[in-house]
Amino acid sequence: MHAANGDAVALIRRPLRHLIGRLVQAALAAAVVTVAAIAILGVLPPPTTAFMLQDRCAHVAAGRPSAIDHTWKSWREIAPELMLAVVAAEDQRFPEHSGFDLHAIERAAQHNRRGGSVRGASTLTQQVAKNLFLWPGRSYLRKGLEAGLTVLLELCWSKQRILEVYVNVAQFGDAIYGAEAASNRFFSKPACRLTAAEAALLAAVLPDPESLHADRPSGYVKKRQRWILSQMTALGGVSFLRRIAPGL
Repeated sequence: MHAANGDAVALIRRPLRHLIGRLVQAALAAAVVTVAAIAILGVLPPPTTAFMLQDRCAHVAAGRPSAIDHTWKSWREIAPELMLAVVAAEDQRFPEHSGFDLHAIERAAQHNRRGGSVRGASTLTQQVAKNLFLWPGRSYLRKGLEAGLTVLLELCWSKQRILEVYVNVAQFGDAIYGAEAASNRFFSKPACRLTAAEAALLAAVLPDPESLHADRPSGYVKKRQRWILSQMTALGGVSFLRRIAPGL
């Protein structure tokens, strides 16, 4: 009887060990591919992002045109005012933290405990990780993957590269991604010619680019634009960017 039980346990353990081995191999392969992709994207422009692909699929499913408006531009081809506006609006501690803003996380937690609207505390690095590789949502799985990718981005990329990628892949409107597409669509000019007021207006719609519109700004968007402009001044203007790109 004992021998039979032992044989049964062995039969169960053998495929279980095989399955675990396969899962470990798959996880290691995924990690290697991810690190390689991050290394490559630290030098080359991302041809697309996970969010752009999902947006395209959603348009196709809804029977709408699936074209994504997106044109990559390098750091020096984008007005520094937009770089500053994005940092002022989304992540003022960006030059200092290592991917996670613990102060913002604590403030958001206190706000959320009081009830009402849910406030996030994602840094620019976290948003780049999410936009490039993941999907929208608040699941623990996605947040866990986002955290791991954030650490890798901070290890592999400079702050300048993270911000450069962010302004090129962030969504500014319906199927409109990146500074160049947004500037051309809303202001009929290249991103290198954006003014501070225009840059602040673009940054103002980042929290919800599907509902907030730079071309027909609501009272809320205009109020947020004014706040962003004041924060840009408080940070010291475009000279603040030297903390991100010392050679500027």
